[in-house]
Amino acid sequence: MVPGEDPQSKPESSERNKTLQAETTSAADTTLRDWVALTFAAGVGSRTAALLIDRYGSPTNVLEAGDRDLERAGLKPDSIRSLKSAEIIEKADREIAALARLGGGVLTLTGDDYPHLLRETYDPPIVLYSIGDLRGALTQPAIAVVGSRRCSTYGRNAAEMLARELAVRGVTIVSGLARGIDSAAHRGALDGRGLTVAVMGTGLDSIYPKENARLAEKIAGAGALLTEFPLETPPLSQNFPFRNRVISGVSLGVLVVEGAERSGSLITARMAYEQGREVFAVPGNITSAKSFGPNYLIKDGAKLVHTWRDVVEELPSEMKAAILSGERAEPKSSNAAAQMKMDEIALSASEKKVLEMLNPDEPVHIDQLLAKTKLQSGELMGALLQLEMLDRVRQLPGKSFVRRL
Repeated sequence: MVPGEDPQSKPESSERNKTLQAETTSAADTTLRDWVALTFAAGVGSRTAALLIDRYGSPTNVLEAGDRDLERAGLKPDSIRSLKSAEIIEKADREIAALARLGGGVLTLTGDDYPHLLRETYDPPIVLYSIGDLRGALTQPAIAVVGSRRCSTYGRNAAEMLARELAVRGVTIVSGLARGIDSAAHRGALDGRGLTVAVMGTGLDSIYPKENARLAEKIAGAGALLTEFPLETPPLSQNFPFRNRVISGVSLGVLVVEGAERSGSLITARMAYEQGREVFAVPGNITSAKSFGPNYLIKDGAKLVHTWRDVVEELPSEMKAAILSGERAEPKSSNAAAQMKMDEIALSASEKKVLEMLNPDEPVHIDQLLAKTKLQSGELMGALLQLEMLDRVRQLPGKSFVRRL
């Protein structure tokens, strides 16, 4: 005991501290609840909500403002009634509790964890929901990789290769968790043991497409899942343009790998231009409709990308210097290249023969491989299985195979 201390005062002091802590926690919870509640108000979109917060100082003050004052701020009667209803408060409480059970959290526009690049855009969401370590993922330079859902083998390989090579060098890969190019970009980043962020057009509990559920789990463990939509939001078509502005908003630039004339990837590129971001594109076959998007962007001034260096060259000078200096410090024969060389030496004659018959762009059916290699069926299947295990070939639907880049 401290000399002179009243032994009876300690319990009282302890109780006061507990009460103060409870009040502080309660105030923080109420503040967070009010941020979420504001997003549930009818007729109040992200831009209007941000303007109201700027006018009144906080979501709590918006919810407590008088009807006439809100009317002078430009809100319609239906929106004012919605703001004053107990329903949005109850809905916000349920949302926060359900997010906690899912392992997710809420990021508010003025919070420290909110992506600073997105905050600087014209109409950032006032609230984001995430699972994983978003803050950690975005401490690195981030590049979005987007493209066609129905991509070609060339596009999938290009997206995966570029994402992997950028991720290996400390660039976070951002994409939209969709089929095709998006999935390839996320997988490339994971293959490179790097960080990746999936921006969703649904709630965190509604993985779309469903076959990407396992991929989403891996992303949450090596980056983050991110959305502005509350739980139980289905994959409605009108959600995805909003998602696209977040994809470009959290990134330093957007790399387009395939996309038709009226594609979401072109919308993302346009939003990137509007947000002052760099736009990159991988050139494609001029006879393919999927190549219209990137080829058009290149003609319109986007940076043509052939290797990861083409992207890194456009990063802010400090980031670029850090990546390139690290690259120069590596020996000319990298670990990956050395491993590939060792794999080549370790291949059997039949495995080498199969690998020679494959290329990254044109799938070859197993019947064609049988005819070209002159191998027995069992020997061919064994060679293909071994090459898949070594990550040298990829099997496509319909028993066709391509060589991995």
